[in-house]
Amino acid sequence: MTSNALADELLSRIEARSARIGIVGLGYVGLPLAIAAAAAGFSVLGFDINAARVTLLNGGQSGIRHIPDAPIAAAIGAGRFEASDDFTRLGEADAVLICVPTPLTRQREPDLSFVVSSTHSVAAALRPGQLVVLESTTWPGTTTEVMKPILEATGLRSGTDVFLAFSPEREDPGNASFGTTAIPKVVGGDGPDALAVAAALYGAIVERVVSVSSPAAAEAVKLTENIFRSVNIALVNELKVIFDAMGIDVWEVIDAAKTKPFGFMPFYPGPGLGGHCIPIDPFYLTWKAREYEIATRFIELAGEINTAMPRHVVDRLAEALDRRFRRGLNGSRILLLGLAYKKNVDDTRESASLRLIELLEERGASVDFHDPHVAAIPPTREHAALTGRRSVRLDPATLAGYDAALIATDHDGVDYAMLAREARLVLDTRNACARNGADMAKVVKA
Repeated sequence: MTSNALADELLSRIEARSARIGIVGLGYVGLPLAIAAAAAGFSVLGFDINAARVTLLNGGQSGIRHIPDAPIAAAIGAGRFEASDDFTRLGEADAVLICVPTPLTRQREPDLSFVVSSTHSVAAALRPGQLVVLESTTWPGTTTEVMKPILEATGLRSGTDVFLAFSPEREDPGNASFGTTAIPKVVGGDGPDALAVAAALYGAIVERVVSVSSPAAAEAVKLTENIFRSVNIALVNELKVIFDAMGIDVWEVIDAAKTKPFGFMPFYPGPGLGGHCIPIDPFYLTWKAREYEIATRFIELAGEINTAMPRHVVDRLAEALDRRFRRGLNGSRILLLGLAYKKNVDDTRESASLRLIELLEERGASVDFHDPHVAAIPPTREHAALTGRRSVRLDPATLAGYDAALIATDHDGVDYAMLAREARLVLDTRNACARNGADMAKVVKA
């Protein structure tokens, strides 16, 4: 029990599974959450601005390669899931969970436009007793400094009439070991009643809830997790460059170092950062820190190192072509392996592969790509000119037409032995060929 009758009523509805959950944004974060909530016995009403996506989902199809159709169809069949693009229906939900993108502007500053517009939509239908939770990654203070004033402009008060919280998404697309329900959920509420209600809701969906003192603390948790990864990836990327100059294989070094049972955690180098979190989230804290006149030198240095990796890879490929064939990139044909930002998913957001294609073509190369999960390059703000390019086949006949293959993403299911055997030259940024026992005679690591 709480000190608030509205909170107690919502707690009772959550316990009885009679509370209806509204989820704004049915993408890589919102859709798995909707499926988990429906499987836990809740009725879920999902919202998305993309009408075609809404139609697809209501037909029982996820539209996302690593999310199967079956649980969506099962939830629809049980009467527990419906998708809609009619945001006036937000008032039907007892709890509204916002899972929308938080990208950066061209000036690398936080773009909260999706959060703000979603909050206005919620406010237009807000009623007493509702819980509103933001899951989108953002700077500490967003929930109470940006969302709360919009909601309270309705005349309803957070902590008294409605309940506001932040719970950062922790999805890892394609991770078979940790699905939505297995990942602990961090929750911070705007007041004790909001925390109690939000913790109860997530506790009914996931295996473990971790409560923190405030929404700002929960917001900081998510940034800390991703900054930790960004900094450590930058470290191994820098070590890769140093060790390569010394003739040392960084992959061999990491594999040996990780045998130490304490004091070391393996991170791996790559062609650059990708995805919706690690390339973006650190800059949210950097931006907010300026308000306190604090320089985030460590975070920004990591960003500089990681951002420089695509250019380093292109330089290594040019060097390898020169050494093997006495020619450079200008006029060469390159086949890039893997467009998605990580293995075994179809997510191309912030993928380093897109930047690699641009850099290679700036130096006169002709570039095609193969990706078993991405049939065509989707529209992007930063790489609009690449939109629509289609994946080519990967077989000996295709490889014969290229001067080099560049492994940017190490999808499972690719025949790396055939690739290493049939390609004239392979530049491997993921150690995929060595891990798969391929002949390394024509493989250069980068």
